[in-house]
Amino acid sequence: MSNLAKIKKLLDAQVASRNTTDELTQDKPDPLMVATKYQDEYISLLCALYAYGNAKQIVKFLNSLDFGLLECDDATITKELSGKYYRFQNQDDVIASFIAIKRLKQLSSIEDIFYQGYQKEQNILDGLHSLITTLRELYPRDTQGYNFLVAQPPHKIKGSSPYKRYMMYLRWMVRDDNLDMGLWSKVDKKDLIMPLDTHTFKISHQLGLLKRKTYDLQAAIELTAVFKSFDPLDPIKYDFALYRIGQEKILDEIKGGLEPIRTR
Repeated sequence: MSNLAKIKKLLDAQVASRNTTDELTQDKPDPLMVATKYQDEYISLLCALYAYGNAKQIVKFLNSLDFGLLECDDATITKELSGKYYRFQNQDDVIASFIAIKRLKQLSSIEDIFYQGYQKEQNILDGLHSLITTLRELYPRDTQGYNFLVAQPPHKIKGSSPYKRYMMYLRWMVRDDNLDMGLWSKVDKKDLIMPLDTHTFKISHQLGLLKRKTYDLQAAIELTAVFKSFDPLDPIKYDFALYRIGQEKILDEIKGGLEPIRTR
């Protein structure tokens, strides 16, 4: 059995064992545990956009938010979120994010907005371009904190960020199992792109799954291609397991018995 086949077998076992709601507890914090309480595509998008940094701090911040404000007018949102901030986002950035998502909710479903771009060629990046463009048009704001949170629409693969938080959001919305919510029906899970962050990027290198040295969108696409060779219909099912392997520091255990995969 080749190393890659052994890694697939090990990861398949991890995926199977972690496909349970027991993975979403206070002892194993994840922003998905907040999103699943609401089963709502708009609230889930806010949860995903703020999902950077320490997992416990992410969950703490998300639990402090009143998502009922998405039904309120701009003045009420501004008043109630006064003094609320998170890492790179000051209170005005947080307020802006709520107003933007509220306006998105008034306009259309996020799935339909995403589908407008995606449907042409079943391309996730085209769908993401449609979503981010719409979001920024609904609430134009140009600050470091807001730009980091919402990002710019993807134009070219080269040099682009992996859009990790958006890709994770799409995983939540499109896949349907004991972890992911499967709230959408118009996007095929086979087209999803790996939600690559710096930790899973490093682990993927250590497992020999990824050769690209640059942490960017192309790296996420290349890793997705490897996972498509494992499961062409559901390649991103490996994302959560890969993330937990790093978070729980069990990489050495997973690598036991594997020979390093040669890369050029």
